[in-house]
Amino acid sequence: MRSFHMYMTEYKKQLKKGYIQEAYQGLMDYFRDLRSYLKYKHPEYSISSSIYYGYMDMTYFSFFPKTFKRRNLKIAVVFIHDVFRFEVWLAGVNRDAQAKYWKLLIENNWNKYHISSNPRAVDYIVDHILIDDPDFCDLDTLTKQIERGTLDFIRDVEGFLSNIQTEFLANTLSFKDCQHPIKSVTLKEWTN
Repeated sequence: MRSFHMYMTEYKKQLKKGYIQEAYQGLMDYFRDLRSYLKYKHPEYSISSSIYYGYMDMTYFSFFPKTFKRRNLKIAVVFIHDVFRFEVWLAGVNRDAQAKYWKLLIENNWNKYHISSNPRAVDYIVDHILIDDPDFCDLDTLTKQIERGTLDFIRDVEGFLSNIQTEFLANTLSFKDCQHPIKSVTLKEWTN
């Protein structure tokens, strides 16, 4: 078993080479530029003003479509360092919101994307790989790929939530119309 001292000795050696600092700074600059680009290009979405830089595990920023924000949901554009890829996540603003929407996805057998096995133990409800082993030679193309994949993901999740909401409203209306004894629930109650 290696000791902390051994890890720090190796860390020092790698830092002396200078590549890690340059690569990390370049990635963080790219992430800032990506966030700024999406904020400028898509003013219809709220994009967090901050970036979570992480501990060389993940780096991300949040993206809030209006329809998600009122449901306490958000999108995260994420770079996972150890597997070297970009992902997009559907997440809750807290663990309770994550558990609520995770249950909704599971109960409705939604399988378009990977659903977490435990939304209380991870930072996402749904994750999707945008780009595995990205090519940083052409940052404009990389940005467009991330943008396109993220927007497609948002549309798919919005479509699912909209369909579930429509089905819910249809069922609620049919209960009201036939004077069913089950209490009718308003849309506001359902989405909270």
